[in-house]
Order: sequence, then C-alpha cells, then structure tokens
Amino acid sequence: MARAIAPTRSNLLKLKDELKFATLGHELLDQKRSILIVELLTLVDQAVEYQARVDKALALASDSMQHTVMEMGRLRVANLFGAVTIDSSIELSDRKVMGVRLPRVETSFVEKGPYFSPEGTTLAVEDTLEAYRDALKLMGRLAELKVSIMRLAREVKKTIRKVNALEKIVIPELDETLAYTRGRIEEAERESFMLMKQVKKRMDRQREKDAEGRE
Repeated sequence: MARAIAPTRSNLLKLKDELKFATLGHELLDQKRSILIVELLTLVDQAVEYQARVDKALALASDSMQHTVMEMGRLRVANLFGAVTIDSSIELSDRKVMGVRLPRVETSFVEKGPYFSPEGTTLAVEDTLEAYRDALKLMGRLAELKVSIMRLAREVKKTIRKVNALEKIVIPELDETLAYTRGRIEEAERESFMLMKQVKKRMDRQREKDAEGRE
C-alpha cells in the first residue's frame, strides 16, 4: 500500500534514496543470512561428530572403571580415586561471525601426583584417569559447539525476519509509493502544460483581437 506523501520532486528524490538504501540493506542482510547458515550447518555437523566422540569416550571411561573395579575391588578403587587431586581449568574466549559472538572453550588439567603408592595398584587406574580426562576435554568442545549453534540459530532467525520484512513489506511499499508519486507529478505536469497551452491560446487570440481593433 502506497504511503500518503505529497507528490513533489523533493519527496520523489527522498523516496528514491530510501528505496536504494532498503535494497542495499536487503542485499547485505541476505548475504549475512547465507554466511550464518553455512556456519551454522558446519557447526551442526561438528556437533554431531563430537557428540558421537563424547558418547564413545564416556563409554570407554565407564568400561575402564568397571575393569579397574574388577581387578582391585570397589572399596580399594574408591579410596584410590578419592586421593586423586587434579586441578581443572576452563578458559573461555570468543570469536565473531558476522557480529555474533561465539564461545571458545579450552579445558586443561594440572596433575598433582603421585596420588597414591604404586604398590597394590595396576595400570588400569592410570588408564581410567586418562579416559575420563579425554572425555572431559571432548565435553568442553561439545559444549562450545552447542552454545555456538544456539546463538547462530537465534541470529539466523532474526536475520530472516529482517530480510522478509524488507523483501515483502518495505521495498514493495516504497516501489508502490514511488510509482504513485511519480505518476502524480507527471499528471500535474501534464495538467500544467495543458493549462499553459490554453493560456497561450487565449493570449494569442487576445493579441489578434487587439490587432484587428487597431486596424
């Protein structure tokens, strides 16, 4: 629906500028949408891969723990792992994709061994610790991917709404208003031209009468 606007040359120029700006904004937002969707799909693929790796790592860690318990006994294993002191740290940073902040998660471990005397223990203990450390590192990366996916999905949704608003509402309305205003101006100019022609004819006839009267 065309906007109510005075059909003047200055308003026509303003409408042309608005339409040019809206069209450029639509193109840029459409490019942003495409880039965000590509990044989103890439992260989804990675998340699927890391989810499988986390599931496998946790299963391996659980199997390793069960093997250790079978070798050493539940009480002995509980006492040994109760003595384990490993400091873990999670370093958070971020990166930007088209203005969207995406997290980076770096998980690290600082060991303060030996935790226990090697006497009466087996290598299965170390294997179990290593298995759980690997699983935790993978879980940190998976958390990074999942948060990034949620943020990108929100931004894609917002960008799509803006693109649709420009494409289906703003630009068509400006096109219609521009065409209406141009038509009104052309019509007014035609009417003005016809009026000037009529005035000229009357003036010409009046000059002819005046000339005949002088004769």
